[in-house]
Amino acid sequence: MSLASHLEELGRPLVEEQLGHPTVAGIARGDLPEAVFRSWLEQDYLFLHDYVRVFSRLAWQAPAAHLGDLVDLAYATFHDELDLHRSLSAGFGADLDGAKKGSACAAYTAFLLDSAASYAEGLAALYPCMWGYSTLGARLAENPPSEPRYRRWVDTYADPGFAELTRRVAQMIDESGADPVRAEPLFLEGMRHEMAFWDVPT
Repeated sequence: MSLASHLEELGRPLVEEQLGHPTVAGIARGDLPEAVFRSWLEQDYLFLHDYVRVFSRLAWQAPAAHLGDLVDLAYATFHDELDLHRSLSAGFGADLDGAKKGSACAAYTAFLLDSAASYAEGLAALYPCMWGYSTLGARLAENPPSEPRYRRWVDTYADPGFAELTRRVAQMIDESGADPVRAEPLFLEGMRHEMAFWDVPT
């Protein structure tokens, strides 16, 4: 089993926990209170700006074969995901430019930026976000919410293009020579940050 596949096996029970979280369950039903999603949008908007910085830091260290992959990931995050947040913000009254990081967002971004000092370890640390959202999107798309704004959110992360970006990260992990003894705890810590991020400040 490849390292990325092994990490996914470790992460599957934690994805199930996320599916049961009230925020995720509310998105799945389409009845999440707007104030909760507004707060999530603001926090994730701030998170994604640092996520682009993580990809950029890793790109500086990347082997030539994967420099383009990381540039593509940074581009997709900066344009596609942030555009989604901007387009959804008005409907929820989100103040993206005036938002301040909550404790979960600050802790998660600090962890990722620190981990990105090492190419292999940074990839393991960020994989919970890429793989986790791709997996959540696919699961939620099996019975998508009828509420159009939440349906759009689900469709974004269930998109085959996002799954392809996730597979490219998996390939980078497998080719990075990462030490599983180091990769596993970083991946699991990332998964814990993912769960904590759903407890959005209100």
